[in-house]
Amino acid sequence: MRGICQAKMKMEDHKTAVDTLSSTPAPQKPNLGAVEISGGITQIKYVFVCGMPRSGTTIVAKEIARLANCTGFENTGVIMDEGQYLQDVYPTESSCGGVGRFGFTPEAHLTEDSPLLTPGNIAKLHESWEAYWDRDKTIRVEKTPGNLLKTRFLQAVFPNARFIVIKRHPVPVSLATQKWSLTPLHELFAHWLHCHKLFDEDKKKLNHLFEFSYEDYIENPEEYLEKIANFVGTEFSGSLQGQVTDGYDRKYFDRWTRMWETSPFKAYYRRVAKEYEQAFRERGYPVVPSHPGITVSCDEYKPVRGILPRMLYLGSDIFFGLWRAGRALRIRIQSQPIFGRWIFFAKRTLRRDD
Repeated sequence: MRGICQAKMKMEDHKTAVDTLSSTPAPQKPNLGAVEISGGITQIKYVFVCGMPRSGTTIVAKEIARLANCTGFENTGVIMDEGQYLQDVYPTESSCGGVGRFGFTPEAHLTEDSPLLTPGNIAKLHESWEAYWDRDKTIRVEKTPGNLLKTRFLQAVFPNARFIVIKRHPVPVSLATQKWSLTPLHELFAHWLHCHKLFDEDKKKLNHLFEFSYEDYIENPEEYLEKIANFVGTEFSGSLQGQVTDGYDRKYFDRWTRMWETSPFKAYYRRVAKEYEQAFRERGYPVVPSHPGITVSCDEYKPVRGILPRMLYLGSDIFFGLWRAGRALRIRIQSQPIFGRWIFFAKRTLRRDD
């Protein structure tokens, strides 16, 4: 079984801006007139790129959109050009609790049995996205990480749907997500597991699925893009637009090792690792650092119940809850007109004093 330090790390970890507000402004749609969604629809392929946030979906989706006869979303005016913000048929990640928490909201998990699957909504979702695709191309790419929980719903909406799902180690996913979500580590680990368990059941009913790991992709992106091109029915030219590096991925594993060994809160981090090690190890992603200074036996990685774990988890929940509340209050204050006027007068006073 591979340890964390054996994970393959070569791809640049692009920073993904995550919506932390309660809503996203509606973008200005281009005036393209009525969108035809019936004629020739059987020749159109819809490619959905999804996975947990910070799993490499953005760079992979951009590479796919560059393939022959493929079109993706560009310059839409919404965060990361994600399709979730270009429609109002189903709830966005932010409306379901935000990154790191959305999977726990039942409304985030949609299947072919969803009450949202009506003829009117099907037409509405087609029209929302068709306006941003190049209609001269028949392979249409959409990227929203949280659509990992909507694959069966999207398959029912879009004929010829194909799903490209990327799985990445929970440690870098969680640490990269935490600064946006301000969520305790044990909740982020639980969220990763919960979302992948839901998808593992959903994928049994998908007709076209190409699933791979982020770690395998960064080892040989050209090989995987060629496989993806064959999967969606096009060709890969052999050139890559995005650069690959192991620096960004490695920093998360190095940070996790420091958290485990020297952090003032190492008792909490070790307890979290012990709680989730077995579940992640079964999925090929052990979370206990592989390091010469760490000699804890694998037999110890079993869930431990008691007062101490509950106190550690409660303390972490309170800390991050207060942090989120403080951030929300700051955003609310800064959005008030009086705050802007106060800043103006403060700056003018400082200039006068100078």
